[in-house]
Amino acid sequence: MNNDHILVQQPTYYEEVQRKGYSRRDFIKFVSMMTAFIGLEQSALGSVTRALETKPRMPVIWLHFQECTCCSESFIRSSHPIVADILLDKISLDYSETLMAASGTQAETALKDTMAKYKGQYLLCIEGSVPMGAEGVYCMIGGKTSLQILEEVSEGSAAIIAWGSCASNGCVQAAKPNPTGATPIHKLIKGKPIIKVPGCPPIGEVMAGVIVHYLTFGTIPELDKLGRPKAFYNKRVHDTCYRRPFYDAGLFVETFDDENAKKGYCLYKMGCKGPSTYNACAVTKWNGGTSFPIQSGHPCIGCSEENFWDNGRLYERGSSFSGFGIEANADDIGKVGLGLTVVAVAAHAVATNIGKSKLIHDHEAEGRESEHELDS
Repeated sequence: MNNDHILVQQPTYYEEVQRKGYSRRDFIKFVSMMTAFIGLEQSALGSVTRALETKPRMPVIWLHFQECTCCSESFIRSSHPIVADILLDKISLDYSETLMAASGTQAETALKDTMAKYKGQYLLCIEGSVPMGAEGVYCMIGGKTSLQILEEVSEGSAAIIAWGSCASNGCVQAAKPNPTGATPIHKLIKGKPIIKVPGCPPIGEVMAGVIVHYLTFGTIPELDKLGRPKAFYNKRVHDTCYRRPFYDAGLFVETFDDENAKKGYCLYKMGCKGPSTYNACAVTKWNGGTSFPIQSGHPCIGCSEENFWDNGRLYERGSSFSGFGIEANADDIGKVGLGLTVVAVAAHAVATNIGKSKLIHDHEAEGRESEHELDS
């Protein structure tokens, strides 16, 4: 009996959805949402649906190294229950130090069995950086160093997802002077497809979207030059931020408790790294699309960018950044920006959001039509 035959015997994702008590309507809503988040056109809705209806569950091994578990927390608290209940719990999560019920020898047995039974077919998800200092003693599990575990488990994986900034770029552990020798996954493993999903933590729906893309097409999504999925990291937070009109008009918060802060002006002078940070925060948002850091009154700290802990103080603005037109220098923005009307500036900000927002709206409408067909 080969591995392909073994995988075919596993239940499909839709069968797990049914088994957990979700309706067809819930499933269609989930598929519509995921298709939109991935950045696919409505024509791809059928492909995603068929993939989740027919493909067997993919075994997943989820490792934890130097991190705080915020990636797992973000994933299981996604706004859609199917994300955590099916993609995580019922994705056939064969091993996770944090979430699995087994422990000790039972846990180690589950890991070894999955590696042997599904060699070359399981998805390896990793949270945390790998400490290379002092021969790896800073993070050991079952008497093995993180590097030993990583090399052993990655050898038989089909692809690797580096969850969060710790696994993607080292995060705070790798900040100067990096006492543990914290190292991101891509610098240690070669010859395997690696998807970086940085953020501290990344957005739960983004994490789910990456998995759904891989499950649907059997390949990793298109990546940017840093190895991040373009669907979620192709635009600056600055370009899709609702405070962008105030930036263009030269209206800034000067202190966290001033009148400008109460009016919702731009947080650039408070250290906001939105102009140099690529992420989906301002479009997808958090907590079911409720908010994101800037909307909550806090500047973006650039957590999805490499070496963000060493890229200057968090609450100190940069004097300039690469941009275009009036974005050349924040000190000169007001001279040009204040001559613009609020209406014209607002139109510019709306235009930067319209692409993906329209796509998400179209997919939601598609989902509603599917629901109507089910009812009739």
